[in-house]
Amino acid sequence: MTADPAARPLSPALDKTFKIGLVLKGLDGVLEFVGGILLLFLSPSAINHLVRGLTAHELSEDPHDVVARYLVHTAAHLNHGTTLFGAIYLLSHGIAKIVLVALVLRNKLWAYPWLIGLLLAFIVYQLYRITVVHFSAGLTALTIFDAFLVWLTWREYRAKRAQQHQAGAPVIAPSPDGHRPPGHRHRPGEPEHRARLGETPSRSATGDHVTGPESG
Repeated sequence: MTADPAARPLSPALDKTFKIGLVLKGLDGVLEFVGGILLLFLSPSAINHLVRGLTAHELSEDPHDVVARYLVHTAAHLNHGTTLFGAIYLLSHGIAKIVLVALVLRNKLWAYPWLIGLLLAFIVYQLYRITVVHFSAGLTALTIFDAFLVWLTWREYRAKRAQQHQAGAPVIAPSPDGHRPPGHRHRPGEPEHRARLGETPSRSATGDHVTGPESG
C-alpha cells in the first residue's frame, strides 16, 4: 500500500519555512497585543497626538504618502467606542496567535487544528475585506501567506499524527509453533523462537539445551 503523500514529513526546506512562518505569525500576535494595550489605556486624543507625531516626518517628505495619511485620518476619527472595540479585537487575536504558535512550536498535536481554524477564520474575514469593502495589496499578500501557512500546518499535522500512530502500533507476537504472521519483521533485540511444534527442549549432559522429540 502506497503511503499518503500528505502524511510524509516536510522536507528540510519546507520545515524551516514552516517554523519561520510560525515565528512571524507569533510576532504579529505580539504586535497586536501591544496595540490592544495601547488602545485600552490611551485616550483617543492621546492616540491622535501620537500618530501625528510618528507620521510628521514621513508626511513632510511625502505629503501624499498613503499609509501615513490613512493612519492620521483614522486616528482623527477615533472615539471611546471604537478604541474599546479595537482593543478587544487586537488583544483577543494577539493572545490567540501567541498561545497557539507557542503550542505548535512545542509539538502539541492537539493545537494544530486550532491554529488551522484560526488562520482560516482570518482568511475568510480578509477575503471579505478585499472583495466587499476595499481592495488592499497588503491584505491580499497577508491572505496568501496565511493560506500557505495553513497548508504547511496541515501537512505537518498529518505527518506527526501518522508518526504517533506508528509508534503506538502493537507488536505482533509469534504463533505458538514459532512461525510469525505474514508481513512480520524481526526487530532488533526481539528473541528468536526456534521451538517447533511437537519438540520440547531437553538438557544434555553438558548442561546445554538440546531440542528433541517429545517423549510419549
